[in-house]
Amino acid sequence: MTEPRPSSPGRVVELFAGVGGFRVGLERSGFRTVMANQWEPSTKAQHAADCYRSRFGEAAALSNEDIEKVLDEAEAGVRSLPDHDLLVGGFPCQDYSVAKTLNQALGLEGKKGVLWWQIHRLATMKRPSHLFLENVDRLLKSPTGQRGRDFAVMLVTLANLGYEVEWRMVNAADYGFPQKRRRVYIVARRAGDAARDPNEVLYGGLMARALPVAVGPTLATETFTLVGDAAEVSETFGATKGESPFRSAGYFTPHGRRVWTLDLDPEWNGERKTLGDVLQPEADVPEEFFVTDAQLKTWTYLKGAKREQRFHAGSGTPYFYTEGPIPMPDRTDGPSRTILTGEGGSTPSRFKHIIQTESGRYRRLTPIELERLNGFDDDWTKNGMPDGRRAFMMGNALVVGVVERIGRELAREMGVVAAGSRSEDAQASA
Repeated sequence: MTEPRPSSPGRVVELFAGVGGFRVGLERSGFRTVMANQWEPSTKAQHAADCYRSRFGEAAALSNEDIEKVLDEAEAGVRSLPDHDLLVGGFPCQDYSVAKTLNQALGLEGKKGVLWWQIHRLATMKRPSHLFLENVDRLLKSPTGQRGRDFAVMLVTLANLGYEVEWRMVNAADYGFPQKRRRVYIVARRAGDAARDPNEVLYGGLMARALPVAVGPTLATETFTLVGDAAEVSETFGATKGESPFRSAGYFTPHGRRVWTLDLDPEWNGERKTLGDVLQPEADVPEEFFVTDAQLKTWTYLKGAKREQRFHAGSGTPYFYTEGPIPMPDRTDGPSRTILTGEGGSTPSRFKHIIQTESGRYRRLTPIELERLNGFDDDWTKNGMPDGRRAFMMGNALVVGVVERIGRELAREMGVVAAGSRSEDAQASA
């Protein structure tokens, strides 16, 4: 990992830090984290925070407490927060609806999406030059009743702070990584005096340089405008239901609140890694990860196609339950399926990965293999964390290499130069 020169604008604050995936990717790109926050309210044990501290040591600068409390104290003047250039976070996808209130100057009140509003609060207080965010792909089409409303609310609130926004829905496997993991990556920056050319942004901007795309048509038919304040957008955007207007890539400017969006095709001619590339030798795998003959029948049933008559628990009404097959075993000659939070534990499951070894035995994936699928070092989460929680953490994590590629382009744009490097170009190509 590298650090920026003292005069280089590379200071990062990381919210919802998890086990540090954002930090690993960004520090490889030349950034330096000056504060991080990780808090899991549903459990006394703070495994993710413990892992974060163990990996980054005294430099972790980690706050393991409710971010709402942290920001409340900062606004009250009883706590100071560091200035920073880049605010990052992989925040949960919740309900971002808002309502007008009499006691808030901005007229905004988060109903359920409180974690987005904490990002908004910190950006309002500190006004970093850039934000870099990550979320599940359904953010672009949530909620079900008002497709795209949540993302529209986010864009309007960022526009109120003077930010323009690029976004891309990225499947990591499309760029050579060994896991099919779809996530939305969002980069916001302080807007200039006028909107940029949307074609230049979408086909040659920061995201396209980090994650190349095939050249496509012009975007004239894909343009629309966000009308009204955040509360009005919350009430009216996407109210007719149907398909979200937000496609897998887009550019938004606060000038006129205009949106250009379309689906872009990835273009990647580099190395492609497979699930097989991350597997440990069979002899190194503990016996508890192997499936017994008694369990194998259950695994096969759960992953198989079904059409079964069942009965409603309340009324007793009969119905047919159907579902398609899941690969059994998982293929190892291509990228893996997405790691889910329930990947851990020996209980047979429809959604956990199961592979067949060279000896013919079936087994689950180990924590080390799950870490490798996300691009972490081996045993990144080993510090006293049970295997089930290690798997849970990887189900919540992001692919570090995607963050690193976007981070390198951010470093170039922001003028972040790693200490000891001779030029910005040298750092970008490291």
